[in-house]
Amino acid sequence: MSAKANVAPVIIKRKKIVKGGGHHGGAWKVAYADFVTAMMAFFMLMWLLNATTEQQRKGLADYFSPTIPVVRVSGGGDGSFGGDSIFSEMVLPKNGTGASANRPTNDDKARGVVSSSPGTDETAAQNEVFETVNEMLQGHGGESAVMENALEHIVTRITDEGLLIEIFSRDDLQIFEPGSDTPTSLMRDLAVLIAQVSKTVTNDIAIGSHVRAQPLVLKESHVWDLSHRRATQMRLLLEGENIAPARIQRVTGHADREPVVRDSMAVRNDRIEIVLLRDNS
Repeated sequence: MSAKANVAPVIIKRKKIVKGGGHHGGAWKVAYADFVTAMMAFFMLMWLLNATTEQQRKGLADYFSPTIPVVRVSGGGDGSFGGDSIFSEMVLPKNGTGASANRPTNDDKARGVVSSSPGTDETAAQNEVFETVNEMLQGHGGESAVMENALEHIVTRITDEGLLIEIFSRDDLQIFEPGSDTPTSLMRDLAVLIAQVSKTVTNDIAIGSHVRAQPLVLKESHVWDLSHRRATQMRLLLEGENIAPARIQRVTGHADREPVVRDSMAVRNDRIEIVLLRDNS
C-alpha cells in the first residue's frame, strides 16, 4: 500500500483549441466592385438620356446594333452543310424542301446566292451620299444654341426609298399652329436648313404629312384635308428656298392613319416626312 501511495499521479492536460474568425476571403470585395460598376453605368446612362438629343440617342443605339447579315443560304464555306443549304439538291428531300421538283437549280448549289452586282454597288454608293447629307444636316446644330434646339425636332433614317428626314412637333413647341396649316417660325427655320442640304444633291423629293387624331366627339374630322394642306405648305416652303419644282415628285397627306406613338392624339404624331428619293435611273 505504501509503494502505491508513493507513485506520482498521472495528470492529463487537455488543450482547448478555440477557432476564431480568421480570414474570411475576398469574395465580398468582388461583389462590391460589381455593384459599384453597375451603379456607375446606371448613372452614366441617366446622364446620357438627359444630355443627348433624340438623334444622338438613335446614333448610339445604331452603334450597338448587330450588323452581321443573316441570309437563308450558305456562304459556301466548310460549315455544317459544306456549302449547301437546305434548299439545294438532295437535301431534306423527304419534306419537300429540296430543289429536285419545285425548285430546280443548276448543279447542287443553293438558290438565291447573294453576290455583288452593279445594282448593289449603286445602292451602297447612294447610301454613302445620304450619310454625307445627314452629317451636313446634323452639323448645323453646332452653329448656335437655337439651331441645336431646332434639330431636336428632326430624326433621319435611310430606307429603301431614300433618306427620310422627319420633322415633328413636341409638347413645348410645334411645327404648325394648332389645328391649322400655318407653319411656325421653327418650321420655317427647319425648311431653310433642309433646303440648303437638299441643294447639295440632285435627288427627287417626296413630301408626306401626318397629323394627330382628333376626338371622336367631333361632328366632322378634317385630318385628311389638314394633312394634305400641311404637306402643300412644306412644298411651298422648299420651293421658296429655290428648290426646283420639278424635283418634287409626290405630295401626300396621310391623315392620322400612321401614328408613331401609342396615343394617336399625342402631339408627337404631328410630323412632316421629306424623302430624298433614290436615283433609280
